[in-house]
Parts: sequence; structure tokens; C-alpha cells
Amino acid sequence: MDLDALRYGNFHQLGEAITDWQTMAKNLKTLATDADKNLKGKAHKANWAGKNATVTREFVDKTVHEFTDAHTQADTVAKILSDTRGELIGYRTQVNDAIERGVKKNLTVLNTGDGAFVVTRTTRPDWASDPSGEDDGTSQADANALRDEIQRILDKAAESDSTAAKVLRLIVDQAKYGFSGADYEDRDSAAKAVAEADAMAKILAKNPHDVTNTELATLNANLAKYKNDPLFAEEFAERVGPKKLLTFYAGIADPYQAGYDPERGKQAKQLQKNLGITIGRATLSDSDKMESWEKQMIKLGPDQLGIDDASNPTGYAVMSNLMRFGDYDDQFLNDYGDKLLTYDKQVNGEGINLWVNNANQGDLNYWGYKNDRGRDPVTGFLEALGHNPDASSQFFAQPDGAGDTVDKNSEVNEHLKYLTKERVWMSDVTLDGKHGYVAGRDSLGHALESATTGYAYDASADAIKAGGDHRTAATAGVMEEVAYLYGSEDGPKMLHDQPELEDSLGKMAGAYIDDIDHDLSGLGDHARDDGDFPAAYGGQRANFGNQGAINFLSVLGQNETSHGIVASAQHLYTASLLDANPPTNSANYDHGVDALSMEAEARGILDHSRVQQASSDYGAESEDANKSLGRSADWGKLIAGTAVGLGVAAIPLPGSTAAGVMIAPIAADFGGEVVNTFIGQEIDKATDGAEQDPTEKAQLTSQQFYGKGVDDLGKSYDSYFSKYEEAGGKADSQQVVQNLKTTYEATGSAEDDFRGRPPYKD
Repeated sequence: MDLDALRYGNFHQLGEAITDWQTMAKNLKTLATDADKNLKGKAHKANWAGKNATVTREFVDKTVHEFTDAHTQADTVAKILSDTRGELIGYRTQVNDAIERGVKKNLTVLNTGDGAFVVTRTTRPDWASDPSGEDDGTSQADANALRDEIQRILDKAAESDSTAAKVLRLIVDQAKYGFSGADYEDRDSAAKAVAEADAMAKILAKNPHDVTNTELATLNANLAKYKNDPLFAEEFAERVGPKKLLTFYAGIADPYQAGYDPERGKQAKQLQKNLGITIGRATLSDSDKMESWEKQMIKLGPDQLGIDDASNPTGYAVMSNLMRFGDYDDQFLNDYGDKLLTYDKQVNGEGINLWVNNANQGDLNYWGYKNDRGRDPVTGFLEALGHNPDASSQFFAQPDGAGDTVDKNSEVNEHLKYLTKERVWMSDVTLDGKHGYVAGRDSLGHALESATTGYAYDASADAIKAGGDHRTAATAGVMEEVAYLYGSEDGPKMLHDQPELEDSLGKMAGAYIDDIDHDLSGLGDHARDDGDFPAAYGGQRANFGNQGAINFLSVLGQNETSHGIVASAQHLYTASLLDANPPTNSANYDHGVDALSMEAEARGILDHSRVQQASSDYGAESEDANKSLGRSADWGKLIAGTAVGLGVAAIPLPGSTAAGVMIAPIAADFGGEVVNTFIGQEIDKATDGAEQDPTEKAQLTSQQFYGKGVDDLGKSYDSYFSKYEEAGGKADSQQVVQNLKTTYEATGSAEDDFRGRPPYKD
């Protein structure tokens, strides 16, 4: 900092600029609020069809988001400028005060140019003739002290000025187009984040074997503290660099180092998560430096790192384990995944697998380690997609030229075909893990859940309840592909051979049960009443075709887990339709009866598939078959604890094979009496069941199983008509009860086209 620049700088002009920024921030806040309430609100309420329902709404949403980011950026810039101006004025006051004190001691401060200055002692003519022979008492030490004081002030002013400039550039560079959402209250907080990033990067610059547990704990604490800070993340990533990031984590995480320390293992586990989240945040920056960083990381993918740790892993092996956590840039994930799968196709096969083999002891995953050692990088990458819905829906998007519905292999995404039908998956479990379990296929299910629902696969019930329906035309397109693949002739074998996907497939079907019901209704692909099952997300819906919907449901019905999940979603959705259409008028009555009829058909397909598969697996009416049917009949227990929100319900799915939360559409903003009564009944049953002997296994013959299915339909019927005597009489005269029973039982236990796909047989 130049002395004269600080003393005589025009801070008035900077003050005017700050006032302009503050005014702009205030105006942008008004615009952002108005855009959210009016522009976005009206766009989402508009009854648009076709491209307006998707393209225009998406454009409006992005525009509203840009207004919000513009306000945030303007507000942050104003705060940093104001804070910096205040600091510099304070330092100017300190310098002037110091100079004034020096004058009183006959010390002069002179600017010598180029940012330098000197402090000299003032020489008076009368000192030489002073009879005492003494001067004013000022020593060179005083001059040096004043010089050092002024230099300290200038250094602080320079730091304030330079760090403000740096953070402002970083903030602006966060978004190449549009505006950054980085939000800071003052220069100090932004500058501190950057300084901490530099300090943490110095730890990673060391040989990982020389890093102490204390240093690792400090690193983890700061990464966790600043995990959502954009400036920290970008500065950290750039300072460390792609290769050093990979070699450092591999060196810390390798569990086979001599003298392995369990405490170090705990730190390594947290480091995996914290690094993943931090690097993910860094990739969200659009700066040229981060774009270059991402390209370097992808280029490192197939190459071994040239280290002694973790079996000298490839870049893919390390980075894929880090990206299991965090929100990553969509384009980076897609570019990374494209290159990874291209390489994987070259090295993956029935023989010696490059990733999972006895020579590779690069266990770099600490999360769920027993069943997933982390040697297969495709697994970690799919976990990343599972946490990044937009990236996932892009990665599995329908190819160009696909029709209204997916009905041929050429309309299926190449990545999806490879991962579901072609890739050789290897179990990567430890000796203590579940024998034969393939973590990669479970992660594929997670990726497809996020691609089809618009939520991270492990999103909480509270987040779903608050967030509402996240489905789009893009997510529906992926769902059409999934339904085509698993509803095909190969579907029963695929589901049987990929048991890790059974819960994910059930959750995906449950999330689209409204669209499935729509395609089941009518006569073939004709005579549908769109009012029965209204399109819920932007006027769009997935199109499976009538037979495609039947085939997909019939395959999922074969499996205990997927059968239960879809049956619970179906019943809840039907209940919401009954709430939305109380039989107080003719139109509502017709919609309600159609909803009951559709539940009967969907449950008929699911239940008959379940009976046939149990018979195929264990033998008709065998004890094991009856136990299997008993478990399937108890699907209602899943409903206990359901959280109902804006257009969706979050259904908890306990257990080892079906964990997490299922998102089910509901026909009203919030559940009504029928929905809440149903949920309450299942909670009561769950409480009662807790008092029973858990070793007792319910057994049902196929006849009893069907009888329970009919009884479930009867409960729906009663809940709808019980308070409406006139409507109930009309239903009775129209033989609605008999029609529902016939619809449910019409498929029978025979293997025919109406029922869908035949059971899997070894």
C-alpha cells in the first residue's frame, strides 16, 4: 500500500459507488421478491400444455433464480466494499495520527515513491549553538519505531485492499454467465475463508505419511466448517491441485500401511466425506481456473498415480470414492462419467477385472465398507449421480429421436443399456460382508432414483414434504426407459439377477403411480379420462403405453419388496384421489369410481404376479410360498409414519432391502380425511404388531391372499361412500362393488397378456 495513496485517496468516490451498489441491491431484492411471487407463481399456476408446460416454466424458474442471485451478489459486493472502505479510512486515520505524533517529536515522514517512505529526524539551526549542547531528545530509535508503526498500518491496509480485490474477483468468477450466489456479510469473513483454505492446502502439500492425526483433525474440522463456502472450496481446490488431492487422500486412506492406527482410520473416514463435499462445491464455480481443474481431473482418470499407497490406484479409483459425497457440477459429472464408462467398457469383462481382483488392495471407501470396499470406481460415480438429480437425469436422458414413449432399444440411453444389461458387475465385499452382494448395482438404483424423482435418493422425509413434486419432462423420460427395460421380456430375469435394485425399482414406480394409472385406464391406449388422473407436474406425464404399464407392474409384482412398495403407493394415491373428488356431484362421483376401479386393476396385476412368482419359487401352496404371500400381504405397515406434503407423500421404507423414503404423488396439495385415516390405521396396526411375537410368521394361501386384496378394495370403497348415502346407493345400483371385484380377479392366476409378464423361472 502506497503511503500517499492511503493518505490522499479519494474515498468519497468509493462511498458514492457503495451507495449505488446498496441501492441496486435494494432494487434487486424487490425485483427478486416480485419475480418469485408473481412471475414464478403465475407460471406454475398457468394451465399450459405442450412446450409451454416445460420450456417456458423452466425458463421462468431460471430467470427467477437469476434475480435472486443478482440480489445476493450485489448485496455481497456492497457489504465488502463498505467494509473495506471503513477499514481503509480507519487505517488512514491511524497513519495520520502517527505522523502527527512524529511531528511533535521533530520526525518527518516522506514518501519516496514506488510505495516506499522514510522517517527522518528534523535538524534545527539553533541546535549547534545551544549552550547546553543538547538537541531535542529524539533518537534514531524513535524514528525507527515510527517507521515500523507506519509500515504495520500500511501492511494491514494493503491486506485489506488486496484481499477485498481477491474475494471480489472470486465472487464474480463463480458464475461465467449470470450471477453468483456467494453471500458474505463483510470483507473479513470472505477473506478469512480464503486464508483458511490456503492454510488447509498447506497440509495437503505434505507427504501424507508425515501428516499427524492432529493435523488431520484440524483439516477435517475446517473442511466441515467451510463445506458450503464457495470461496473456501475454490481456493482450496486450486491450491491443492487435482493430482495432489488424489495422492494425498490415497496416502491417508490406505488401510494397509504399516502400523495402521484406528484413530487415523476415523479421521480418514471423515476426510473422505469432507473432501468430497468441498471439491463438489468447488466444481460449481464457473471460473476458468476451475474449468481447467476439472479437465485435468478427468484426464488423470485412467492413469495410475505412481504412488506406493493403495495399490497405486488410478485417478478414477480415488476420485470416484471422494465424489460419493457432495453437490457437483452437472457437466463435470457427465463429462467424468462419459470418460469413465468408455474406459470401463475396455477393461471390464468376465475374465480378470481391472477393478476388483486379488492384486488390487486399494480399499478407499470407508462408508459401508464391509459390503463395498470401493475398488470399483463406477460404484462411487453412480453414488455421486444418486446425490445429484439434474446430472443423473442428463446422464440417462433419452437419445435424440425418441418417440412419445420408449418402445424400442434404440430409444434407450446407451449408458443405461450398458449398466443394466451389458456390464459385468463384481461383488466387492469383505469377508464380513454379505456374500454375493453387488454394491454397484445398488448404487445404480440410487442414481436412477435421483434421475426419475428429482431428489437425491437419500433425501429426508422433511425435505420431500417441504419440496413437493420435483418431477419434470426430463425425469419422466428416464422413467419411461426404466419401465421399458424392466417391463420387457427380459424384465423378470433382470429383476431376479439384480436383487439390489428391487427397492429402487419399487420406489421409482411408486413415484410415477399416477402416470401408470393413467396409462392403465381406458381401452388400450384410447378412451382415457385425463380428469381421473390429472397430470401433476407442469402438465406433463410419463407415457408408458397401456401394455407397457401392465408389463412393468407385473414384473415388479413378482418381487416381495417392489410389490409392497408399489402397492403402498397405489393405495395412498387412490386415497388422495377419493379425497380430491368427494361424491357430491356427478363429475366427482365418476372420477372416484374410476379411481377405485384403477386400484382394483393395478392391485390385480401386482397381486397375481406375486402369487405366480411365489408358486414358481417355492411350489404352489407350499409353506414357503404361503409365508412369502403373508409377508407381501403386510405391505400396509410401510405407510406408518408417512409424511404428507405439497402434492407428495414421503413413505418411510425400513429394513435392509428397502431403506430410505419413497416419494408418492397425491392428488391434492395435502392429504384429506381418507388419506389421514388410512395412515392413522396403519400406525395403530404397527403399534399393535409391536406387542406380537416377532418370530411368528404370517402365512396365507393364494386364496387368502386374494381375499385380503379384495378386502383392501372394500376398505377404499367404504371410506369413499360411508358419509354419502345417496352416492353409495347410486354405486350399489350400478354394481360398482361387483365390478371392482371382477376387475381385481379378472386377471386370475393364469399367465396371459392382460396380466403381463410370466414369472421368472430358473
